[in-house]
Amino acid sequence: MSDKIYDAVVVGAGMSGLAAGIRMAQFDRNVCILEKHSTIGGLNSFYRRNGRNFDVGLHALTNYAPKGTKAGPLARIVRHLRMSWDEFGLTQQNGSSIAFPGVSLNFTNDFGVLETEIAEKFPSQIDGFRRMVDGLVGYDQLGLGTAGGSAREYVSSHISDPALVDMIFCPLLYYGGAREQDMEFGQFCVMFRSIFLEGFARPFDGVRHILLKLLKKFRNLGGELRLRCGVEKIVSDGDSVDRIILDNGEEIRAKRYLSSAGWPETMKLCGLPDAAAQLPAGKLGFIETISVLDAPPKKFGHDKTIVFFNDSERFDYRNPNELVDLRSGVVCSPNNFAYTEPLEENMIRITALANYDLWRQLSPEEYRRQKLLWYERTLESAARFIPDFRRHVVDVDMFTPLTIQRYTGRERGAIYGAADKKYDGLTPFKNLFVCGADQGMVGVIGALVSGVAIANKYALAD
Repeated sequence: MSDKIYDAVVVGAGMSGLAAGIRMAQFDRNVCILEKHSTIGGLNSFYRRNGRNFDVGLHALTNYAPKGTKAGPLARIVRHLRMSWDEFGLTQQNGSSIAFPGVSLNFTNDFGVLETEIAEKFPSQIDGFRRMVDGLVGYDQLGLGTAGGSAREYVSSHISDPALVDMIFCPLLYYGGAREQDMEFGQFCVMFRSIFLEGFARPFDGVRHILLKLLKKFRNLGGELRLRCGVEKIVSDGDSVDRIILDNGEEIRAKRYLSSAGWPETMKLCGLPDAAAQLPAGKLGFIETISVLDAPPKKFGHDKTIVFFNDSERFDYRNPNELVDLRSGVVCSPNNFAYTEPLEENMIRITALANYDLWRQLSPEEYRRQKLLWYERTLESAARFIPDFRRHVVDVDMFTPLTIQRYTGRERGAIYGAADKKYDGLTPFKNLFVCGADQGMVGVIGALVSGVAIANKYALAD
């Protein structure tokens, strides 16, 4: 074991871990980030395959705000990480939609578009919708909010049409729902504002653009990043963490420890299965297909940035009874952001709910066969809601909940983590804190907010 003692060690080089590392390094803390994978990003990462760059996780960055905006999560992140607006390189969406049987709602980063759509298609509900929006509490832009009651109960108290209630929840749940069918009210406030009141944007080069900017900043501040350094055990000494033991046997010590690995994952590393069981891994997993096309989607009539679809009378957001549930899903077209020049590649990404346990039971041969089968079924399902692009496909990839678990360590491949959150970031140990999805913040901006919030409150308190 080295005699060196860091001011802080961060487990995980995802968005929240990098943000926490930057924030602490800004105040001359000696920080080391440990990452088990060979690259940074965690749940929002990138990889290269067949000579092409692929994003993992990022469909769109939510919480968009124009350059110079003084309020809101993105503005706070710009200030706290001491980055410029231009470093994020964001371009807004062209426009998205929520497509349900017999009705669609279009929306952009101008909230008035959604209001107009609801007034036209649900005229009896528009007054209730406006009262609902007016009643949304201001959310903690530094990410230390508290739990609340049922969001569905709140929305249904203002909107009587169940179809409209489902249409409001569909994007929110797909982009941040860790529990089945519903959200905590506080989380609903965050997600509603981030998607409908603030909106979607994307860097031209995808998520790697933001990650590489964060990494450069962290290293320029003197931070240390260690890749391929998985954590085998977090060792405590009474009520404090004493050291971390890596997979290779090396021991690392620090004054404080932050983990973005997830609550149950972190508690198991601490040897606390009972604590892990208090907030078990989430039930919800997803598959995603990535189709590379020989032409931009607009060439065959598809100009929407993101389409959230549902083909049933009610939107059913729960762990499916088969490998994949194609009754609903999300179609994302990275080319359909308002870029001034074309992207290098043309892609369409489709996401749907998936059952981790059923995928895990497959033999390797059957797993590969089912991936091919469900890729075809997923494209066929999406073709009901956007122009059929299958004849334009030139390359494909697909991930399942097992892929997520393998590359991120997330139990059950649960992207949004546990159904219940540790909003205060506290653990049974006075010098160990959690950040990221299980602290209650999801998405790129949410993860950055979480890392900054936990660093500010617990690592920079003295």
